[in-house]
Amino acid sequence: MTKLIAAAVLATLAVPATSALAAQPVRLPTLKGQAPLVIAHRGASGYMPDHTLEGYARAAAMGADYIEPDLVSTKDGVLIARHEPNLKDTTDVAQHPEFADRKRTVKVDGHDEEGWFASDFTLAEIKTLRAVQPRSDRSKEFDGRFQIPTFEEILQLREKLSRDLGRPIGVYPETKHPTWHQSLGLPLEAKLVALLDKYRLNRRDAPVIIQSFETANLKALSKMTPVKKVFLLDADDVRPDGTIAPVQPYDFVVSGDKRTFNDMVKPEALKEIRRFADGIGPWKPFIVSYQAMVDPKTGKAMDVNGDSVVDQRDMTLMEPTTLVRDAHRAGLFVHPFTFRNEAKLLAANFGGDPAEEYRLFFRLGVDGVFSDYTDTAVAARAAVLQGR
Repeated sequence: MTKLIAAAVLATLAVPATSALAAQPVRLPTLKGQAPLVIAHRGASGYMPDHTLEGYARAAAMGADYIEPDLVSTKDGVLIARHEPNLKDTTDVAQHPEFADRKRTVKVDGHDEEGWFASDFTLAEIKTLRAVQPRSDRSKEFDGRFQIPTFEEILQLREKLSRDLGRPIGVYPETKHPTWHQSLGLPLEAKLVALLDKYRLNRRDAPVIIQSFETANLKALSKMTPVKKVFLLDADDVRPDGTIAPVQPYDFVVSGDKRTFNDMVKPEALKEIRRFADGIGPWKPFIVSYQAMVDPKTGKAMDVNGDSVVDQRDMTLMEPTTLVRDAHRAGLFVHPFTFRNEAKLLAANFGGDPAEEYRLFFRLGVDGVFSDYTDTAVAARAAVLQGR
């Protein structure tokens, strides 16, 4: 059985507040010794609907270094910020009877999805919709209040925020389903680069990082723009024994490459990634996984804490993998996703405190974190850097 991280191991990662070192600044084992970035995942998405100008502004005010828009295309070829091409969960489109006939089933990356798709709407039509909170366990206070922004509007906001806050705010766009968009005749890459050009951001030292779950997309972008790029690493699930159920990058599926994301975290694959990207964005369990107590009769994870729900509160952390160290050796920075505050998304070792999860990952040397709760991430980073 894989050895679990005991409380004593976690304790060795912490510096006691009473220690003489408590007030001393800490140098973390990041790629270049720099403080890790806080990336506002979809904006201030823990508090407000995903991908709105208002959410990005709130996250920046909380201290985010980068705001993160996911980019999809409208029917008329305009890049807008939505988590997915399917608008059903993140907008009020279902409340618009004029668009009822647009609902259909579409195959996205090989999987059937029912809903309303951005590629069936013009930008003018998209602008009649309003954003809603997609997660049932988060506040609906702001549902229906904010428009769906274009990428150009986000770049304009980035400029304004940088001026108003007196520090550079970066933008970290993700090209969503690039192979699928290309199959529709709506490729994302050239439009993205054209907007970077327009706003004087198409340069190596620009506060821009482009991310993708597909390698072909990043390789194409490498020929079009010198800005930094990140290859994202995903999985299907964490099995009860802590192993990661693999999935493939969709461009690998299309090209016949049999490798999965699990294969791409191996040292030789990391060297390959370094040829077209500057960093990796792994799902957190690729760095620290978690393991369930398994019912010997059913083989399923057990409800350890007796709350009638099986979630991460019933799981125990495993030892960290060597991924951060291996990536750094390959010259890649590491930005894992996604950090959230909800107790049900935190392993038992963290005791319901999201700051403990940040503390663990920061001390493992990650170079940045994607967080739904910028304020929590910024506070945790400050505490770690101050030796607390």
